Amino acid sequence: MSTAAVPVADDARMSLMDHLTELRDRIIKIVLAVVIGMAISFLLYDQIFDFLLDPYLKNCPPNSVSDCKLLALDPLEGFGVRMKLATYGGIFIAMPVILWQLWRFITPGLYAHEKRYAIPFMVSALTLFLTGAGIAYYTLPQALNFLQDIGGDNIATAYAPSKYFTLISYMMLAFGIGFEFPIVLVFAQMMGVITPGQLRHVRRYAIVGICVLVAVITPSGDPISMLMLAVPMCLFYEVSIIIGRMLERRKRAAAPA
Repeated sequence: MSTAAVPVADDARMSLMDHLTELRDRIIKIVLAVVIGMAISFLLYDQIFDFLLDPYLKNCPPNSVSDCKLLALDPLEGFGVRMKLATYGGIFIAMPVILWQLWRFITPGLYAHEKRYAIPFMVSALTLFLTGAGIAYYTLPQALNFLQDIGGDNIATAYAPSKYFTLISYMMLAFGIGFEFPIVLVFAQMMGVITPGQLRHVRRYAIVGICVLVAVITPSGDPISMLMLAVPMCLFYEVSIIIGRMLERRKRAAAPA
């Protein structure tokens, strides 16, 4: 009686040194991609500056001390801001390469039928990241309005460039990473780390954990931004359970009788 061959993941044939070597190569490629992205962002500094400044201009009070411009208090701040925006822009531009290298690093641990999800992974991960960053960008005027109003009318508004760009960049990055939440959960279920049943069982604790995490990673700390991130992440949690159940049914249907 013949025995069906059991599929073996590629990493079963890889040693620890092979994994470390591959990890080093992936990191080098990511760093190179970020450096190239930084060079592009450095050249496009004016366009990036105007784009990121727009949320502040939409909410700038008419009697602003700085006449709706960012106020530099350090002669080196201009150069520092340019380098900071180049770094953030480099990471943003390199995001497709970062996600692809991450996928290529984890695929040796997947079976052949699971590796076909490469394109859906890239498309969904990029789409979710851009969606999260976009929501942070368009939420920022309301967040700034809240932060200005809560301080009272006796505080004049004048933002330093480094502080402002750090805030908006971290906001967009935090939202972008937060929107990758369903990708992590779906692939954890694909690899058998967790099951849809386990996710359903800890749903209440997960929602509390999401709210705490959002409160920690949201740089502005205002309730508007936290709500705009916490609600989608809770919805993503439910969607990942549904996708996990679909994957389970597909596996059972494909399993030999």
